[in-house]
Amino acid sequence: MEEKIKHLEFIQNIISRMNSNSFKIKGMSVTITSALLALSANDFNLLYISIVYFSLFVFWGLDAYYLSQEKGYRALYDKVRSKEGKTDFSLKLDPSNIKGENSWNKTLLNKTILPLYLIQGLIALALILFFKYKLSQ
Repeated sequence: MEEKIKHLEFIQNIISRMNSNSFKIKGMSVTITSALLALSANDFNLLYISIVYFSLFVFWGLDAYYLSQEKGYRALYDKVRSKEGKTDFSLKLDPSNIKGENSWNKTLLNKTILPLYLIQGLIALALILFFKYKLSQ
């Protein structure tokens, strides 16, 4: 039983790291988007706008990846928790753990990820249109 508890602790540590990575990516996304929009406020430049949207897609994809991995490790946790017998201490994800609802492409549309990046994209679009209108006057 002690081995099983230790194995579950290892898996829980991985889940915590994935959660932390996802949180950091969300913070970096907001920071970089804000900084690039602030730079484009003074000098309306298509390069800044392109970088804003490119970075949003990159961060969105990375965030979905980490959330997908986290869900996979949660499934592994449940499997190890309910498993009887000797513990093998394997931390490798079974492909079945990251399929279906836990897959990367399903996670892209997750309710914890999609609104953040959608709102950032809409705010960026509104500010870009505002800056363009303001500079054209």
